[in-house]
Order: sequence, then C-alpha cells, then structure tokens
Amino acid sequence: MRRIRFSGGSSSNCALLGTTFPFSNYTNFPFKTKSFLKLLPSRTSLIFTTPHYRLVTAAQHSSTPQTNLSVDSGGSGRNGYPLKDSKVVLKGMRYTDLEKWVQSYGYRPAQALMLWKRLYGDNIWAQCSEELEGLNKDFRKMLGEHAEFKTLNLKDILTASDGTKKMLFKLEDGLVIETVLIPCERGRNTVCISSQVGCAMNCQFCYTGRMGLKRNLSTSEIVEQAVLARRLLSSEVGPISNVVFMGMGEPLHNIENVLKAADILVDEQGLHFSPRKVTVSTSGLVPQLKRFLRESNCALAVSLNATTDEVRSWIMPINRKFNLNLLLGTLREELQSKHKYKVLFEYVMLAGVNDSVEDAKRLIDLVQGIPCKINLITFNPHSGSFFKPTTREKIIEFRDILAEAGCVVLFRWSRGDDQMAACGQLGKPGEIQAPVLRVPSQFQAVLEAAA
Repeated sequence: MRRIRFSGGSSSNCALLGTTFPFSNYTNFPFKTKSFLKLLPSRTSLIFTTPHYRLVTAAQHSSTPQTNLSVDSGGSGRNGYPLKDSKVVLKGMRYTDLEKWVQSYGYRPAQALMLWKRLYGDNIWAQCSEELEGLNKDFRKMLGEHAEFKTLNLKDILTASDGTKKMLFKLEDGLVIETVLIPCERGRNTVCISSQVGCAMNCQFCYTGRMGLKRNLSTSEIVEQAVLARRLLSSEVGPISNVVFMGMGEPLHNIENVLKAADILVDEQGLHFSPRKVTVSTSGLVPQLKRFLRESNCALAVSLNATTDEVRSWIMPINRKFNLNLLLGTLREELQSKHKYKVLFEYVMLAGVNDSVEDAKRLIDLVQGIPCKINLITFNPHSGSFFKPTTREKIIEFRDILAEAGCVVLFRWSRGDDQMAACGQLGKPGEIQAPVLRVPSQFQAVLEAAA
C-alpha cells in the first residue's frame, strides 16, 4: 500500500528516503509519476508538512519526528545577512550588503571596498583573514571572529585528455557538486558552474537529471566556484573570461541565488566578468525567465532540443507546463525591450529523434522574430542512456539548412567526455533515480535499433 498525504506549506525541503530535495512548492516536486512510485519500498508515504516533505515507510510514519533534515549553508540570518555557524558568509552578499555589514561594526566604507577587492580582485581571491594583507589589523581580527570566507572544499580535480578540468567540491552537508573549466587556445577560458545539487527537470538525455533534486546551492556556493576556478587554475590555463550556468541544476529554479550570484560575478570592482560573457541557461521556466530578462543584463541560453511539443514533452517534461508556443512567445515579447540582446538556443542533437531535415525547417519557423543564435550540441552518452549522438555528416546538413535560411548557427563539440565532464554528464545518480518516461511509439524502433 502506498499513501500520499498533504497538508499546507509553501517553502519546503524533501528528504527522499534519506536524501534531501529542496523546492518551492509541490508543483516543483520532481517525481510526481506512477513510475517513480514503483521505485519506492512498499507501504511508502509522502509526508508533506510545513516546512518540508519527507518520504517514509509506514513503519517509520508514526515514529519519525517532523524535523528539517537539510543543511542550509549560507541562508539568510539575522538582519538578512547569510550566516553559517553564527558567522556571516562574505561571498553570500552583494557589495552594498557587505558595505552595510562592515559599517555595522564601526568601519568605514573604504574598508569594505578593500575587502571586496581582496575577495574577488587583485589576483588574491582570499580564503581566510590571514590573506587580507594591507587591511587594518583590527578589521582583520574582526573578520576572523565574525566572517566565514569559504563554503566549498576541494575534493578532486580530474583532467580530461583535451585539457578540460572537472573540479569536485564537497559541501558542508557532505554533498558533492561538479564545476568544469574548459580551456581554449584563443584565451577564451570558460568555467561551467552548478546552481543546484542534482536537478528536478528530469530531461531524458541528461545524466544530472537522473539524480533528482537534492537542494539549491546558496549564493556563496555558486560564486565560490568561479572564485576557486580562478584561484586554482588561472596560473595553469590563463585568464578565465567566461562563466556559464550550465553545470548541475536548473539555474532559474534557484533564481534568487542565481540573480544574486550573477550580480557578484559582474561587479566591476570584483570578479568583473562582462555581463555578455556570463550566460545563464534554462530549460524554459517561463515566469522565472521573464524575471531574469527584466532584472539581469547577463546573457540567456534556452535549451530547446525539439521542434514539436510531443517530442519536447517527452525529452523535457517541463514542456508539459510551459510549451513551445508559450516559451517562444514570451521570448518574442520580452526581447522587444532589450536593445541588441540575443538569446542563445541550445539544441542537443539526438539521432533519429530531433535531427531530421523537417526538424531543421520547423526550427527556422519557430525562432522567427526572436533575436537569437542557435548552438548545436553533440549528445554525450552516459550510463543508462538509450539515445545516440547524431553523426557529424547529419549535423553539418542540419547546420547548413539553418544557415541558408539566415540563422546564426554555432556548433559545440564535446569537451571532457572521457572524464564525464561534458554537457549533460555531470553528477552521480544514487540508487533511487528520476523515472524514465514513456517513449512515443514513432521513436521506439529508432531507439531499439540504436541500443
């Protein structure tokens, strides 16, 4: 017997048989399918109470206390400042907040600016008060007593045959995230950062999606990935000029922390990434997408990956809530007010699924009226996947059809796939995974032949 019981609550944490999943409301719960319930032990209940979800067995139901099992590293504390063990988390604050906090201890705004530059600029990227050379001695002592400089601990760096580097960071609660540094001979080095542990979107071609969502990353956990990439790897690969939110997670599902982190990344006195070179990717959460376009000057990438609602709803379940017409219509409307702004459409090429000549022609029609570039991405295989990558010849044919119609087309070859560092390969699914969705009948033969 399986029971699902609900009662109130709007901001929640979910522990799924010992694993924590954060999300804002039940509509974001990643496993609302019968196929997922089949994965659970018998006599399982979903307990939904303020302020968290938990899945427990019937035997546990009466004896398990309703406690919050998640670890909030960098959440809002007293006076709105992010706290960790009663210390303020420095990388969880925009500069204006940092300045106010410094002043609350009786120090001048100039001291805040000097601290900011040592955290993010001047090639220092300070990780402790001892690295704050040039600051007032008493100010450094106060910081040592009341401030937290780091929230990530480096676990490992894996180097792929093409020079791509995957950094594994352990969080305070023991969870692990992955960040990728993609070097470029032309000096356009890019760091690919994560915004969540796991992902709730369950895109069928993505290894990270099989994890489900464990929790959102705090602002400091997001920002520190870029900081540590510069600190650890700049001397080896050269300057890091680009940031893409294309690691683990759906960035706009964690929009508050992502917007805040993006502001910190582009601050001219700190990390000073160009807004045009900080790209936030989304699977298409329309309300959050609107907010992002109105509040941020950073670039936007939209994972499109299909030209019909039927196919997109299969490989990207978010399309069932925000379909192609709604998603693309919103982009047309919102981009009218953004001068010289182009959205990047990402299109993962899946053999026999979305790579036909007809798909190319439909894609041309879909993006009409939207200032955009189209990025064709080769599919990167992973354990348990039943998709296959489109051949090089067919990708070129697809690209040429788009280009002849006047579309600006880019192509992204795999980087770091021999260390599972390529697009769609990050993370490590556990024993309980997001459900595999039913394959539409017209694609069953194609996938069976590719198996």
